Amino acid sequence: MSSLSICIAGITGWTGVALAEAVAAAGDLELRSGVSRSAAGTEVHGAPVHATVEEALDGVDVVIDYTSHDVVKANTMTAIERGVAVVIGTSGLTADDFLEIDDAARPREVGVIASGNFSLTAAMAQAAALLAARHLPHWEVIDYASATKPDAPSGTARELAERLGEVQAPRAGRPVEDTYGAREARGATVGGAQVHSLRLPSFTVSTEVVFGLPGERLSIRHDAGASADPYVAGTLLAVRAVHGRVGLTRGLDTLLLD
Repeated sequence: MSSLSICIAGITGWTGVALAEAVAAAGDLELRSGVSRSAAGTEVHGAPVHATVEEALDGVDVVIDYTSHDVVKANTMTAIERGVAVVIGTSGLTADDFLEIDDAARPREVGVIASGNFSLTAAMAQAAALLAARHLPHWEVIDYASATKPDAPSGTARELAERLGEVQAPRAGRPVEDTYGAREARGATVGGAQVHSLRLPSFTVSTEVVFGLPGERLSIRHDAGASADPYVAGTLLAVRAVHGRVGLTRGLDTLLLD
């Protein structure tokens, strides 16, 4: 099998740097190009860096996007229009955004894999939570991230809440609209469940789902460290899987369970 040609959007970012090194070292992958406005005109591991995704797509099989919430959707749509598969590691997209992406990808027979977190341990935590939601009808999600993270909830927490809601609608002891006092203290409703976002120094991204039954609780929590290394293996797993798919696949755990 010939190697896959890869473009990394956000190649000079926190995760992009680690990914570029891993792609360049992989025998079955070729780092074809990168995207970074600040580094346009330079090279990373011998691959040219461009200012936009549109400029970087020649000869590319898969775009990996680790950019920002304000450009990831446009980057993805640009790649789809060119028939290029996409792996999305950027957070900030909504359920409606993903529907639009799927609708664009299917008629062009393009694969897109998106995950709120490409860490293998985060995927295991999500798979466990999805199993628990089949049997435990009450849950809420707590989203922890750094004080400067611009989006809320995090992509990890949003994906978890939306996918839990696909298992069943969580039951509420008291509807949020019947709350007295500051109703917003009950968090945001995502996928039918309440999500509470904390933004504090010392956190990278941590996500916890708490299930409750009378007299007992179950907490499933994932904590990310300070390095981008945990996201590399899962992202490359998605890169190798996306080329044979059509339409959107959400969640790294879905690949692990295939």
